[in-house]
Amino acid sequence: MIDLHTHSTASDGTYTPEQLIAYAHAKNLKAIALTDHDTIDGIIEAQEMAKKLDIEFIPGIELSIQWPTGEFHLLGLGLQTASDELKAAIEFLRQERDNRNQKMAEKLQEQGINITYDEVAEKAGTKTIGRPHFASLMIEKGFIKVRQQAFDKYFAKGRPCYVERTGLELEDAVKAIKTSGGIPVQAHPLSMYVSWGKMEDKIIEIQSTGVEGLEAWHPGIRVAEAYRLEELAHKLGMIATAGSDFHGEKVRADRKIGYTAGKSKIEDRYWYDELKPKLKGKEFML
Repeated sequence: MIDLHTHSTASDGTYTPEQLIAYAHAKNLKAIALTDHDTIDGIIEAQEMAKKLDIEFIPGIELSIQWPTGEFHLLGLGLQTASDELKAAIEFLRQERDNRNQKMAEKLQEQGINITYDEVAEKAGTKTIGRPHFASLMIEKGFIKVRQQAFDKYFAKGRPCYVERTGLELEDAVKAIKTSGGIPVQAHPLSMYVSWGKMEDKIIEIQSTGVEGLEAWHPGIRVAEAYRLEELAHKLGMIATAGSDFHGEKVRADRKIGYTAGKSKIEDRYWYDELKPKLKGKEFML
């Protein structure tokens, strides 16, 4: 088994980067990518642990993209360094995330929920703060009982504390990944909310910006859809990847490391046949 999409406490996961690699090793994974949201802060720690445990490590990131429909995330897999473009992209997203979080905190207070952004930041212990960190503090202070309530009642689109996210332009994100030695792969393409009738044309448009792969296999879709995305990727000459989008047992507990759509094991061919031959093979260096 392998896994090309996971998260640590450097963004919104529940395992530290070191713990994540140890956990992957205990689950008998041969290779794992760390793809935290809009940050590379956990890569060095994870890479060092992977060396100790003799597990193949793929340095990565998951960047938020500005997109008119649904949600668009771009994985950067096989990063070798942090280029000036990538550093600028991360800083832009950090500032936008801070602005969004401040507005969410203000909206929560308008709803009678006495939580400040400073409190959330202090508890989170990471620079990449998001809605899951708000939800954790809301549970701790007794405003909700389970994490999903925060999204269902307050943070989902159309709910009173929702604030629109600002992302990177796709072309800028692609450049940031490529100048850092990585391969741009579109994460969970169905989250764009594009119909199958329009999907191929949309992916061709995305491919024209320099995106080289599709995450065909993701636990949020059906097996038949995953096969269809993989077929489309290969038809267009793109890489097909697979991931669990693992965050840990406390966040999306239904997602298991090394498993993807249909609760199927992630086959190692998505690493050894699809992705690894395209990488330059160097470890990540700041």
